[in-house]
Amino acid sequence: MGNGKINARKIAMIGCGFVGSASVYSLMQSGLFSEIVLIDANHDKAEGEALDISHGLPFAKPMNIYAGDYDDIVDAAIIIVSAGAAQKPGETRLDLVKKNVGIFKTIIPEIAKRNCQGILLIVANPVDVLTYAALKMSHFPANRVIGSGTVLDSARFKYLLGEHLEVDSRSIHAFIIGEHGDSEIATWSSANVSGIPIHKVCEMRGYIDHDYETDRIADEVKNSAYEIIDKKGATYYGIGMAVRRICEAIIRDEKSVLPVSSLMTGQYGLDGVCLSMPAIVGANGVDTLLPIPLSKEEEKALQESAATLKQVIDEAIDF
Repeated sequence: MGNGKINARKIAMIGCGFVGSASVYSLMQSGLFSEIVLIDANHDKAEGEALDISHGLPFAKPMNIYAGDYDDIVDAAIIIVSAGAAQKPGETRLDLVKKNVGIFKTIIPEIAKRNCQGILLIVANPVDVLTYAALKMSHFPANRVIGSGTVLDSARFKYLLGEHLEVDSRSIHAFIIGEHGDSEIATWSSANVSGIPIHKVCEMRGYIDHDYETDRIADEVKNSAYEIIDKKGATYYGIGMAVRRICEAIIRDEKSVLPVSSLMTGQYGLDGVCLSMPAIVGANGVDTLLPIPLSKEEEKALQESAATLKQVIDEAIDF
């Protein structure tokens, strides 16, 4: 099936839980698409979300938002997969793996057999392991399978730094890399405010206890999801906006640098694992990875993060 033609104005969302629905809501407001198809194992849920979001169309741009099935994804420019069991309070992202790999075994083959030519964007958690699973199950070229990775973590990092330094978070360049999860790495050595090293700006602002502050902020980024889940049960607005940002870079062929999760092919000696690294993202998905300069400690932490993910892949995935 599928004649290989892509409709650049069409996007598909598989999974209409909190994250899928918030992402569609954000995408609808972006004006980038004229067609959004929602797919869920519970078709009524997909229909309900499509209707609810469609009722805002008189305040937005004309588009067709509807519940569909896998036959509707063939010409989608981007196919997003947010389907999966949600992370429960007290559960780590890695506890979810086996459950969600099982769910992916019902979804990804459906995509694969339709000869879709679009980009596969994985948002379900644990995103790095599931991106790797999707890559292996779909047989798509590696550049076309990407995970939302640490795009949201990096935004949280910039937000907290912006609050701390009282500076616009958009002027801050700082990445979280590695696993989207407990072994993620805050790359302090390259963090800067418009080219000025972060520690210099901290001193300018009167902060001199760097070790305390860097540990506090990195921990706060890492624990953001747990804190939000604890307080309101789920996180979905932040990731919805991160998904929109990634889709924007793809659809507009922006060649934006985003820390998405993709297959490592030798960077820092890593391979056979998907994790986040700043990447140039455009119409072909991941164009090039940008291996940012890392300190010895950061590089060691990245190796450990990759080893953690590899172990999970070995334990949880049997194709």
